[in-house]
Amino acid sequence: MQPEAIPPSVTALPRAIARLVRHRWAEHSARRALPPETLQRLAERVTASEQLHTGQIRIVAELSLPWSYLRRQASARERAIMLFSKYRVWDTEHNNGVLIYLLMPEHAIEIVADRGVSRHVPPAEWQQLIAQMSAHFRRSEYEQGLQNTIEVVSSRLVRHFPRTLHGPGVNELPDAPVVR
Repeated sequence: MQPEAIPPSVTALPRAIARLVRHRWAEHSARRALPPETLQRLAERVTASEQLHTGQIRIVAELSLPWSYLRRQASARERAIMLFSKYRVWDTEHNNGVLIYLLMPEHAIEIVADRGVSRHVPPAEWQQLIAQMSAHFRRSEYEQGLQNTIEVVSSRLVRHFPRTLHGPGVNELPDAPVVR
């Protein structure tokens, strides 16, 4: 007689609870990785970057996923895409917004680019940038990793969406990083 298979829903709950504990446990250290003065310098870097192009850069660092995402084992990518929508990064005039998403407890990084940017920058370039950022994060160099990422994203936006001398300097999205 063969043992009965355990339904996936029964095995998923303990994994979700373990993931929840890991997320809640990591919140304090995640806050220390991005103190207010670092967030201010990153906002200034985004502001300076956006003077050179018409693109919009948003940084969102999440200290913990909501329970609904943990329960169903949602990926960091899925959450990044939802926040891309929630923070209206998709809603720029030239479809040239870029979200840099950090899921701090899982050391996950995602870059979500709007369709205007995606026409010019292949996913492999974003993956390479994520690998570079990950290397900085492994050395606890969060600010340096994010500054370098802003610089690279900015260079892509300058190349494909340069700000013209006569074009309006409209800032469509807030420049300050979001820590949630």
